[in-house]
Amino acid sequence: MAEAERIIGTPDTPDAAGGGDERPDSEGTPPDESGAGRPRGRRRIAVLFAVASLAYALDLISKLIVVAKLEHHPPIEIIGDWLKFEAIRNAGAAFGFGEAFTVIFTMIAAAVIVVIARLARKLYSLPWAIALGLLLGGALGNLTDRIFRAPGVFEGAVVDFIAPKHFAVFNLADSAIVCGGILIVLLSFKGLDPDGTVHKD
Repeated sequence: MAEAERIIGTPDTPDAAGGGDERPDSEGTPPDESGAGRPRGRRRIAVLFAVASLAYALDLISKLIVVAKLEHHPPIEIIGDWLKFEAIRNAGAAFGFGEAFTVIFTMIAAAVIVVIARLARKLYSLPWAIALGLLLGGALGNLTDRIFRAPGVFEGAVVDFIAPKHFAVFNLADSAIVCGGILIVLLSFKGLDPDGTVHKD
C-alpha cells in the first residue's frame, strides 16, 4: 500500500526541503507564508465518499430488483437485441473473466478499498475524489456480492444484468470501476496528482 501511495505521488510527510508548505493548494493558490502548517486546500474526502455511496447504492438497488424481478425470467429487450437486461450470476471478475479465481478477486477488491481509504486523508483534488469514489463504490458493490451471495462467503457470485450484443454481461459496479479507472488515466496524463498539485515530466 505504501508503494501504491508513492507511485501516485502522495507522500505521508513533506520532503526535507520543506516542499510540503511550498506546494500550491487544490485551487492553485500560492502558499501563504503566514499560514504554515495549514492544509493546502479543501480536502475532498466528503466528495469521495458521497460518490462512492451513490455508486454503491445504485448498484445494490439495481441488483435487488434484478434478483427479485428478472432472475429465472426471460431477458428484457431494451434496444431490440442490441441491449438486454438478463440476470447472470458471475463467479469471476468484471465482465465475466476468471471464474476460477473468485477468492483472489475478492481479496483484490478488499485491498483496493483499503488503499483508497488510506489515500483519502491526503486527497485535495476534486477530479481525483470523483475517480476514487467511483472505484470505491464499484469495489464495494461487487465485494458485497462476494461476501453475502451463494455459494458462500468470499466465493459468492456477482449479479450481472446489462447485456449488450456481442459483449460481456456486466453491472453498475463494473461500470463505476471502469469509469473511475479511465478518469484516473486521464488525470495521470494531465499530470494532476491526488493532492491537487500538477507536475510536468
